[in-house]
Amino acid sequence: MGNCFETARKSTAEIAPSELIKGSPVIKLYGPPNSIATSYIRFALLHKPVSLQFIPSETHETPVLIFQSEVVTGSVETMLRYLEGKFPDPPLTISTSNSVGGWYGGTTPMVVWVVVLQHRSLMWHLERLVRWAEDLTARGGKARGDPAMGSPRMEVRKFGRNYSQLLEMLLEHAQMEEKVVFPILESADRGLSKVANEEHARDLPLMNGIKEDIKSIGVLDSGSSVYQEFLSNLSLRLKTLKDHCKEHFKEEEKELLPLMEAVELSKLQQEKVMQQSLDVMRETHSHLFRFFMEGLQPLDAMQYLDMIKRYCDNVRVSLMLHMIVDAPH
Repeated sequence: MGNCFETARKSTAEIAPSELIKGSPVIKLYGPPNSIATSYIRFALLHKPVSLQFIPSETHETPVLIFQSEVVTGSVETMLRYLEGKFPDPPLTISTSNSVGGWYGGTTPMVVWVVVLQHRSLMWHLERLVRWAEDLTARGGKARGDPAMGSPRMEVRKFGRNYSQLLEMLLEHAQMEEKVVFPILESADRGLSKVANEEHARDLPLMNGIKEDIKSIGVLDSGSSVYQEFLSNLSLRLKTLKDHCKEHFKEEEKELLPLMEAVELSKLQQEKVMQQSLDVMRETHSHLFRFFMEGLQPLDAMQYLDMIKRYCDNVRVSLMLHMIVDAPH
């Protein structure tokens, strides 16, 4: 989703899936600033090719959209339909033309879709860091990239912060699967998740090793032969991690997750599983939420938010939304 979060110049490696969405039509939005409905519409408008003028207003009980001579009021669904009609690209709601299809149907447990969307965000961030590391290696500390990145040492620190955020999400995602998803499958057929658990353990030393590599690069003299060697090794290790995760996610989505439907969880059990998964991934859904959502396409981001709204209390949803809509754009 990272299209509309930042307007400053960024390196190619930092461009999010819908980053290129730009536009000039002006939409005014009035509404209570602490209303979930208002924040939800602001979130949706981040993905549309418009310039938003948000006017906080406690005199309006519900959000009000104004575009040219048209005034739109009513439910969130009404406003989304209006926005989709006026600005169809990128789409934010599922239709027959952009439905997921396959085994993601109404009978599939919601937690499966949560896992798949998390895979997509994690892969986008991994691929971005691989490109960024390749760019750092090509420059070897002898040439600066985007001026916004600062000096080579400043850029490495920014790279390290990004990787630390990704590492935290990867670890929480793995914990969620191991504590919530895999036990459900194991209770139905012991041994189903054995390989997946082993792959989690396999990659942990690699992930921690990358973090240590970044720390080492941060204190080396940029441009030295040792510095260039460490950058090259970092790039290779990141690519290995990306390839491992890509294959692991593919196997889970093809062979493991479809079996969740056969478990036949009741509605109450599905709700409990969703609550458990969100509780395990508390950091991803708090201070890392904006970072996580940057890795999703607009439609995926809206679908993920809809699931969060369905299973989280209003206070938590409001906090997550404000982390995004109130951030500098």
